[in-house]
Amino acid sequence: MYHILVADDEARIRELITKYAVFEGHRVTEAKDGMEAVKLCRDNAFDLIIIDVMMPELDGFSACREIRKTSSVPILMLSARGEEYDRIHGFELGVDDYVVKPFSPKELMMRVDAIMKRTHKGETETERFVYETLDINFTAHTVEIAGERVPLSPKESELLFYFVRNRNIALTREKLITEVWGYDFYGDDRTLDTHIKLLRKSLGEYSRLIVTVRGVGYRFEI
Repeated sequence: MYHILVADDEARIRELITKYAVFEGHRVTEAKDGMEAVKLCRDNAFDLIIIDVMMPELDGFSACREIRKTSSVPILMLSARGEEYDRIHGFELGVDDYVVKPFSPKELMMRVDAIMKRTHKGETETERFVYETLDINFTAHTVEIAGERVPLSPKESELLFYFVRNRNIALTREKLITEVWGYDFYGDDRTLDTHIKLLRKSLGEYSRLIVTVRGVGYRFEI
């Protein structure tokens, strides 16, 4: 059982999510705006946060920014808009997943389960990957370039680590989504492309290692 914070200014949305979450055996606390969500996070230890973008007092993006100052709790963002800018902005803030309204409550719970399984999965890798000045430490979960720490979002890290562990192998989009996101993907593959774009930006000169394989997907090539 997980303690989930559901932050949305629409009471019917909160009630719907709470209904399905409780049915799955989780405990839920509700917040009607971003300000209340931030305050609740300061006073409680949540296992996961489901938060809407458009809210009064403090919008979801601003609330996530405040929450990330003190907590690495997994965050699933809801939005009535599916524009690339919104998704990129959310992922840059460290959001773990992004769901566009209207959504399927059952799918939402599947995404919650997938996030929590990834979060609590024990780290068994102890190897270290070094290429030129790129240093990836799987155990410490860190990435450095020329001795400088590269700030990656949780999803960027998972994607990079999977790439490196499967280097020089052409990986299909479906394979990447299944292995990194951990659930049967519904909809298009813009989420994957958005994360690839962000990861390449974070890697700077080493963005060249992530090669697009036309008609297939991507390959981490050295």
